[in-house]
Parts: sequence; structure tokens; C-alpha cells
Amino acid sequence: MSARAAFLDRDGVINRAIVRNGKPYPPTRIEEVEILPGVPDALARLKQANFRLLVVTNQPDIARGTVQSSTVDAIDDFLMRKLPLDRIYVCPHDSSAACACRKPRPGLLLKGADDFAIDLLASFMVGDRWRDIEAGHAVGCETFFIDYRYDERRPNAPDHVVASLAEAARIVLSSSSLKDSS
Repeated sequence: MSARAAFLDRDGVINRAIVRNGKPYPPTRIEEVEILPGVPDALARLKQANFRLLVVTNQPDIARGTVQSSTVDAIDDFLMRKLPLDRIYVCPHDSSAACACRKPRPGLLLKGADDFAIDLLASFMVGDRWRDIEAGHAVGCETFFIDYRYDERRPNAPDHVVASLAEAARIVLSSSSLKDSS
């Protein structure tokens, strides 16, 4: 049987995004990282239900030169130590690179699916931006949009609009479509 995954954006889903002028930004220093309320418990419940926990995150500030890759690595290492995550996949490119891994393209999700033998149709994507939802739709995942009402483009037709990862986890764990059939 193939594994199921919870594909999770990082900033705004796992840890608090820094919002300036209505737009979300990632933390630029480890001291700015704040794991969102309810995240540890939601991840533990998903892990107990046999979901792989895979973070898929765009970090274009690396390509833009405004943050060092070592800083992104330190933040990811911190999150891996504190939470029951299986892996964090990072796209370090800016949109001008036209790479396959930058969401809304599904490259990071496809890489995770390949690495962990994931059944994408039995998996879901949680994000706080339109790019996350489009990446999830591209591979057939059920999508959950955490709506912070950012001053930016809204996603097209997410399957669910939620207030947090904890709410998304509650829906998934009560849904017969995504429950473990073993």
C-alpha cells in the first residue's frame, strides 16, 4: 500500500509568517521563528494516523540574496528537531528561474511522493497562499487554504478554507475519504 502525506507549506502553516503591509514574509533569523499554536498536536495526530509529514516551501530570498541558505537550513533544522516532520523540501529559486520546484509548480510534491512512495490522491496540501493550493491541485491532492486575508491574489477553488493547520487536521482525520483503510 502506498503511503499518504500531509504536504505542508512552512511559513504561515507551521510557523508564523511575518506580515508587513498585508503581505507574508518568512523569518530571516532563527530568533523570529514561532511555531504556530496547535501545530505540534495536529502533527502528532496526523503522524499517529500514518501520514507522512512533508514540508514544501518556496524560499526565493535565497536567490534574491536577502537571506543566506544557511539561515534557511538553520530554521528548517530547528523545525525538524521540534516537530515530528519527515522532511522539508526547499525551492531556493525566484520565479524568474522558471524551475519545476517553485510552487505553484508541483516539483516539490512530486519529489516527496517519489521519495516516500506517496499516493497523491490519498494525500492533502495545506497552505496559506495561492501557490500552495495550485501545487496541490496539480497533483490531485485535497487542498486546505489557511485564510489570513493577505493583500495578494487569492487561490482558485481550494477544497477547504480553514483557520489553521489544527482545523485542517481535524477535517482530514474525520474524513472517510482520507482515513487509513488498513
